[in-house]
Formats: sequence, C-alpha cells, structure tokens
Amino acid sequence: MNVAITGGYVVPVDGEPIDGGTVLIQDGKITAVGPAAEVAVPEGVTTVDAGGSWVLPGFVEAHAHLGVHEEAEGWAGQDTNEMTDPVGARMRALDAINPADLGFADALSGGVTTAVVKPGSGNPIGGQTVAVKCWGRTVDEMLVRQPVSVKSALGENPKRVYGDQKKLPSTRQGVAAVIRDAFTRAQDYRARREHAAAEDKPFDRDGTLEVLVRVLDGELPWCQHTHRADDIATALRLADEFGYRVILNHGTEGHLLADLIAEREVPVIIGPLFTSRSKVELRQRSLRNPGILARAGVELAITTDHPVVPIHFLVHQATLAVKEGLDREAALRSITVNPARIMGLDDRVGSLRPGLDGDVVIWSGDPLDVMSRALRVFVQGREVYSFSAEQGEGEVADPYYRES
Repeated sequence: MNVAITGGYVVPVDGEPIDGGTVLIQDGKITAVGPAAEVAVPEGVTTVDAGGSWVLPGFVEAHAHLGVHEEAEGWAGQDTNEMTDPVGARMRALDAINPADLGFADALSGGVTTAVVKPGSGNPIGGQTVAVKCWGRTVDEMLVRQPVSVKSALGENPKRVYGDQKKLPSTRQGVAAVIRDAFTRAQDYRARREHAAAEDKPFDRDGTLEVLVRVLDGELPWCQHTHRADDIATALRLADEFGYRVILNHGTEGHLLADLIAEREVPVIIGPLFTSRSKVELRQRSLRNPGILARAGVELAITTDHPVVPIHFLVHQATLAVKEGLDREAALRSITVNPARIMGLDDRVGSLRPGLDGDVVIWSGDPLDVMSRALRVFVQGREVYSFSAEQGEGEVADPYYRES
C-alpha cells in the first residue's frame, strides 16, 4: 500500500521529532521520513493530512496472549497453556491464535500494531512465541516472525499446576530441575545428532529437543516468566549454566536486583502494572519499579500481559510509570523500539525509519496524555482502524473484505 502521511508532528522515536513532517510508505514499507520540503511524494500516492496531530510508529506489545486467551469465550477460547506436559517446547502459540479475538480490535484502538503472542505460565517450559500484526484474516497473513523465543516459567504458577496434579514439579526445586533436565537432554541430543550426521546415519528427531537445541545454540532467546527476586536469581543461574540468552518477563521484584540485571545486560519486559496484588509474588508490584530499572541501565519494555490488563491500556501504563519516576523518553521507547529490539523485531517494527514496515498511528495529541486517542492506524500502509468523532467510536477494517 502507498500512502503519504503529511503535516503532523512526527515522532520517529529513534530520532528527533519533526514538526510538519512527512512519512512516506510505499509497497507497505516506510521509504522516507522527514520535513515536508525534503520528502517528495510521488504521483498516485494517497495523501493523508495529519495536521494538528501526532504521528508515531505503531506500538509493540512484547508479551501478550492475544488470540490464544480469547475474551468473552470462556473455556472454548482458552488455549494458553497445554497443562499436560511440563516440557512443551514443541508447542507453538502460532497454532492456537484466533484472529477474530476481540483483543485485536482493542489493540488497534490503543495504537498497538504488533504483538508477541506467548503461551502461558502454567508449565516450566510452555512453548514457542510468535510475533504477529494485530490485523488480518489468518495468523499466517499476520505473521511477522515465528518462532521469536521460547516461553518458560518459574515460581508459583507451574508449581501450583503440577502440585494440584500431585506430580513433578510441585516445588521451586522441581521446576528448576525440570528445566535443567530438559536442557541436559537437549545437550545429549545435539551430540547424538551431530554424531549421526558425521557418520551419515539416520537419526530420530524429537520436536521438543530440536527447539531446545536452538535455544542452546543462541538462535532463540529464553523468555523467563519470573516475579520474585529469588526466582529472578534462579533464572540468571540457569542461563549462566547453559549459556542461553534470557529475557526476564514480568520482573516484579527486578528493582531489588537492578544492578545485577544491568551488569548482565539482561532485558526486562515489566508488567502488567494495573493489577491487584492477587498472589504473593506480586506483593511488590508498583508503578515505580520501571523507573528504578531504567535508571539502573536495564533495557526495559512494558507489557499488559493481555488479557490480564486490556492491551489498549499499554500506553496508559507507560504514562503512569512516568508519573511515578520513569523518564518520558524511556517510557515511549519501552513500548516501541525497546520491545522490538528485545524480541529481535527491530528490522521490521518499533520506529519510523526507512526500510521498516509502514505501521503508523495518527494520534489526536501526545499519546502519553491520557486524553489523547488513536485516530487512524495503518498496518503496512493499509488503514485498518479509524476513530469517528461523530459516532464516538472506532471502526476496524474488515480483513475478510477484498476489493474486486
């Protein structure tokens, strides 16, 4: 799709704002960003006047359950956790996403155009995560990258799930042991596979161990669900033991170990921040924590963990984190370039830069002002959402409709 968004206050995030700037999108990709006088708009390109508005990249949600934990569907739409196998690395969130989930429309209304969808935290090893656009007919059409990482969980959730079943793991010892045993098997598997290849002999593949070998080889990061400080320490210990790249997800008590996390250059996807303290692990949940981590030098992304917090509140979490001490620029980066870079998607999304996807949102004003709203949302240059002031509500383009 070819479109030029002109006249707005353009905030590339990775670059200085441009008052009266132009963002040119051709064939779904951003081809130019700059002052109007420096960006030539070719003939035949649709022009959208953004005068008086703010223009930003679509937000990136780094940890969501869109489409796998459907809203208003109950049991029928709950596909977040395969809680029959504690080692589920072969499971793929991709295979359970329903694009008709109401959460995708909410995402667009909140300026979120890309989401990393993850299995839940019921298993020590939950499965593969996937990055998708928040609009489309099938997950295959929405796909940005698959797999993006492997989801794992420490702490209360997996020990509760399997403790209730009276089976391993029912303690924190057991959860760590399950993860350690799985990676040990993966190391042995890799050695056998390499030996078979060298001997030109057949080899029986194992879907779970194949994925874990990719983690060991550095191809896929390890997204570690962890809240409590002692669980964060276990996450770092396991990563050191096996040499994989770990990304801390949630990190509720990460502020207590901020110096250690920063020294190791381990990123944190923090949140959700709008929840009650519904379990022991969340006792220190606070909107102050993102600012503490950022000031310590931790690369930070903010998450809603949708549907725990509705995904269109992503920007509001960032706003209130600013109120509680997070630097304003850091807050904006925490929902754009940082989650894109942390999840390895910064070659596609996260900022307004030539070569990236044409995911652009026109806001009525500063998005960190709670009174601002997303007026028009473009995904790869296609307008997929617009807000009608007359009707007082937004409208999502029908992904099943195709012009003849």
